[in-house]
Amino acid sequence: MRPRPPINGRGIFTGTGLIITGLTATLLALIFPIWSYGDRSGTGLDVLNAGTVSTKYGPLSALDREFVTKVRLAGLWELPAGQQAEQKGTTQAVRTAGQHLVEGHTFLDERVRDVAAKLGLELPNEPNDQQKQWLTTLTSAQGVDYDRDFANILRLAHGKVFSVVAQVRASTRNSLVRALADDANTTVLDHIKILEATGYVDFDALARDMAAGSTPPITNSPAAPGPTADPSPAVPMSPSPSPTYPLPPATTSAPPPEPAESEN
Repeated sequence: MRPRPPINGRGIFTGTGLIITGLTATLLALIFPIWSYGDRSGTGLDVLNAGTVSTKYGPLSALDREFVTKVRLAGLWELPAGQQAEQKGTTQAVRTAGQHLVEGHTFLDERVRDVAAKLGLELPNEPNDQQKQWLTTLTSAQGVDYDRDFANILRLAHGKVFSVVAQVRASTRNSLVRALADDANTTVLDHIKILEATGYVDFDALARDMAAGSTPPITNSPAAPGPTADPSPAVPMSPSPSPTYPLPPATTSAPPPEPAESEN
């Protein structure tokens, strides 16, 4: 019996077979990245849970712990900076800003030490190198130069912290950290307002530095204006080397009211 000749158009290499093969390959190409992406670390919940530990107050993330440390560090240099401003400021507005720094960071320091103790976290006991440099700059400045450096360095530092506080407050799952972020938000906003009330903040330089992500200015800005307003006098506070003495929360330290216009 003679073998039958091959029939054209059958098998995987036919037109229909090629189409099916192409569709199958395309489907596999689409599915494989999904499997691969799901196996990667650093995506989705991996980022949220990175470095997270369980506590009775809720999950404590790496960002939460960093925030607690930064609150402590802020007080370690801004509180003495405020005490210094109460003594060296040449205008009542600068001295009042210094008083707000002392009050706010005394309150926050007590809060952060309480939170850290409950969460079992260790806190630093001295400012970092950059903060020490800012304190050195302020210590060496005198007169109006001091007022301008004080207002601009502290205002930029608070602006950077403000965005961190907002991020933590929006994302934390820990009730203690959430409450601390509320207090920090109130305190930092109060300080931002009272520093701006000195009239020395150079907003153009501030905007450039914030956009560039640079550190607070170390030299004077020639464009910085002089004081435009002097808040009402505040009762001077006795300087103290310890940040643990009781003072009212920053929420009670509203900026002094604008002087009333005299009636003709």
